[in-house]
Amino acid sequence: MTLTALVLFMLVLGIGMFAIQDVVRDKVLTDATDAVAEAAGKAVQSVENGPANAVVLPTSHISLIQVVAADGRVVAASPAMKGKPRISETLPTDGDLRVNGTSCITFPTGRQTCYIIVGFRIDHSPYGKVMVYAAAPQPQLLRTNVLEISLALFGSVLLALLGWGTWQLAGRTLKPVARIRAKMAEITATDLSRRMPVPDSEDEVAQLTKTVNATLERLERAVEDQRRFASDASHELRTPLTGLRTKLELAISDPGAEDSRTTMCSVLADAERLQAIIDDLLLLTRLDAGVQSTSEQINLSELVIAEVERWPHRHEVLLKLAPDVVVRGNRLQLTRLLTNLLANADRHATKEIQVRVGNERGEAVMEVIDDGLGIPVGEHERIFQRFTRLDSARSRDAGGTGLGLPIARDIALAHQGRLYATDRATGNGARIVLCLPLSTATRR
Repeated sequence: MTLTALVLFMLVLGIGMFAIQDVVRDKVLTDATDAVAEAAGKAVQSVENGPANAVVLPTSHISLIQVVAADGRVVAASPAMKGKPRISETLPTDGDLRVNGTSCITFPTGRQTCYIIVGFRIDHSPYGKVMVYAAAPQPQLLRTNVLEISLALFGSVLLALLGWGTWQLAGRTLKPVARIRAKMAEITATDLSRRMPVPDSEDEVAQLTKTVNATLERLERAVEDQRRFASDASHELRTPLTGLRTKLELAISDPGAEDSRTTMCSVLADAERLQAIIDDLLLLTRLDAGVQSTSEQINLSELVIAEVERWPHRHEVLLKLAPDVVVRGNRLQLTRLLTNLLANADRHATKEIQVRVGNERGEAVMEVIDDGLGIPVGEHERIFQRFTRLDSARSRDAGGTGLGLPIARDIALAHQGRLYATDRATGNGARIVLCLPLSTATRR
């Protein structure tokens, strides 16, 4: 329980105690007043029905009764009040017949006694117009601070019990959290394989433990992917750098061994390969960071036509394009995605490449199909891992960076789409499918 919650609870408890005190006091006072009024009512009946100078007042636990004439004389009284001055001088007002009041008497000893008084006016009696008063000492609960002390003690005990119970409950609740904290403190970046023990209960702590374990699992995968990516990137950069350095060292050591133009062209090819890898790495970094770019309405069929006409390809490209397939996205990124898919298909195709664009089940679908050897079973997902090349790809063409398809998938995901690989319906070859949400303009 926090300090703020404790203070708030104490405030509410105090207000509640005051409310209870008022309710109890009102109840005790009401009951006592009703009892005095009942005794006064019986005395009224005796006065109205009895002969003059012979009124017999009823006896009860309310023994303080007086009948006071209009001139202030006490004309009749109960035994305990005979010879005593009138109990009260309070009279009803505004036409009422009843009056309630309280009178306190201080004795020579210094002791003070307060009485509850109820009076009724009788306009016609053997004594003429009179007031019949009945009185009783205030209940002990109203004369002392017993109620306040009792409620204060009760509130203190209740607060102590609640505090103790809260402490125990918080301790039992936070004990598993403390274990999780201790386990988390033991986990380091070099060992992310450890997991938290999940309690058998299905409470919030168990859910927290499962969430922590799921987070650790994602973190472990992310760190492993980062390490593998750094290792693969180092390897991919080392190859052209090594070739570049070797060629430069040979040219320096023996300037006349090879034509300088040939050397420069070879060095330029290695430099271009390095630049391509670095550009791809920078693009992947931007996609991983979720950098948002400006978007616009893009007609996929028109984008395919423009890119196929501009892009240099070795094989024939067959187009099957539906009109008015419009998506919303970044034109440069979607162009890069299409270029990567066409380059991958051109690298593996035997004779031709097919590009299809259509509208299926409310999505824009683009397929890039080649007639090459296809993708082995079980490798459909692996080709989207960074720096991954299948054996057939390495034997055919080592010029790729190994980042084309991973970049294409990341661009698809950034546009809330999907990119996956599958086999052709007939014949050999691979089929890469892109699904993107249709633009709202197209849906209308």
